[in-house]
Amino acid sequence: MKIAMIGTGYVGLVSGVCFSDFGHDVICVDKNPDKIAMLERGDVPIFEPGLDALIQKNVEAGRLSFSTDLPAAVDGADAVFIAVGTPTRRGDGHADLSYVMAAAEEIAQAITAYTVVVTKSTVPVGTNRQVKQTIAKANPGAEFDVASNPEFLREGAAIEDFMKPDRVVVGVQNDRAAAVMADIYRPLYLRDFPVISTDLESAEMIKYAANAFLATKITFINEIAALCERVGADIKQVSKGMGRDGRIGDKFLHAGPGYGGSCFPKDTKALARIGQDHGVSMQITETVIKVNDETRRRMVEKISDMMDGKLAGKTVAVLGVTFKPNTDDMREAPSLTVIPALIGAGARVRVVDPQGRREGEALLPGVQWVEDAYKAAQNADALVILTEWNEFRALNLKRLAKKMATPAMADLRNIYSVQDAKRAGFRRYVSIGRSDYSAED
Repeated sequence: MKIAMIGTGYVGLVSGVCFSDFGHDVICVDKNPDKIAMLERGDVPIFEPGLDALIQKNVEAGRLSFSTDLPAAVDGADAVFIAVGTPTRRGDGHADLSYVMAAAEEIAQAITAYTVVVTKSTVPVGTNRQVKQTIAKANPGAEFDVASNPEFLREGAAIEDFMKPDRVVVGVQNDRAAAVMADIYRPLYLRDFPVISTDLESAEMIKYAANAFLATKITFINEIAALCERVGADIKQVSKGMGRDGRIGDKFLHAGPGYGGSCFPKDTKALARIGQDHGVSMQITETVIKVNDETRRRMVEKISDMMDGKLAGKTVAVLGVTFKPNTDDMREAPSLTVIPALIGAGARVRVVDPQGRREGEALLPGVQWVEDAYKAAQNADALVILTEWNEFRALNLKRLAKKMATPAMADLRNIYSVQDAKRAGFRRYVSIGRSDYSAED
C-alpha cells in the first residue's frame, strides 16, 4: 500500500520507517527542509537504537523516501497519517491542535481518490471528528474516511514496540476504512499480535487513559518511597513485593526523580483538562501531576541536605540529563528542574550524558559538559545520578570516590546500594526510598 506520513518527529519517523519495513511504500513528509535533507543524506535527527540501520535498509529497497512536498505524497495514497506535534497549549492545559488541523486542511486539498486519513498524534476525544469536518469543509468533493490509531511507543525501544506490540488500537467508523487499516497492519495480524478495533472516541480515550494510569503508577511508588525513607523501609523490597501480585505487575514500580518525556506530562495535563471541559473532575490525574512536580523538587532538597545545605561554590557532577536512557529526548526531564536549582544555589555543575548534549546545551546553560563520569568526578563535592544509562550501572565506585574532593553520592535511580557506596569509600550516600548513609553519623 502507499502511505504518506505527515510529520517526521519521533512518532512519525519511527512509524513511517516501520511501515516501510512491513513492505509498504512510504513517503515521510516534513515542512522543515533541513530535516528532510538530513534524512536523505542518511542522518537521523533523533536518537533511537536501530533506527538508522532500518532507514538505510528500506531506502535502499526503494520503499522509503522523504519529501517536503505534501500534495505529491498524498496524491494516490491509500492512507495518510497525521503525526505532528500536539504540545500542551500555554495557559489552559489543552493539547494544541493547530498543527493537526493545519495538516488536515493541506491533506484535503491534495486528496484525489479514496483515502483514509489516520490520526497518529495523541489528540483529545472528538479530534478525529473535527479532522473529518475540516477536510470535508476544505474539499467537499473529497472521498475519504478518518481513523484513530494512537501510538504506544517507548522511547529507546520504539522499533521493538512497533514490530511486536502489546496491542494496536484502530478506531474507525465503517468497514471500508477498517479494511484499509487491516491491510496496513496485516503483518501483525499474521503473527497474532492483537489489533483492537473500536469507535473513534474510544480509541482516542485509550491513549490518554493508558498514559495517565502509567504515570499514576510511577507517582504512587515515588510517594511510597518518600514514606519508606521516614519509616525505615526499603522501596526496592516494597516494589518487589507489590510487583509479584499479578493484579499489579512489576512494571513502572521503580522509584526515581519523577516521570518526564514527551507523553506523560502533556497527556496527564490534557486528560485533566478534558475532564474539566466535560464536567468530570479527574482528581486522581490532577493529584498525579501535583505529586510529580513535588517529587522533582524533593530531589533538589535531598541533594542539598546531603551537602548540609551548602551548595554555593561546590562542584556537582551529574550523570544523565535525558528523561530516560537510550534516547536524546530532554522534554520534561527531571534534570531541567534539578540542575537549574543547583546552579541557582551557587553550585558549579558538570554533566555527562551519552546522547543529551545536542539538546541539553541550549536547555541547560551554565553547565560544563564532560566526556565521562570519572572526569566529571575529578575534585567534585557531590555526584548525582539522574538517568540510569547502562554505562553508569557498573562504574568503579572506588575510583570515583578517590577522585572526588568530598565523596558524596545522590543515587536518584537506586542503581547502587549503601553497601556498594560504603565499601567504595563514599562518606555519604542517599537514594530514593531507602535509608541514607553518612560516615559522620
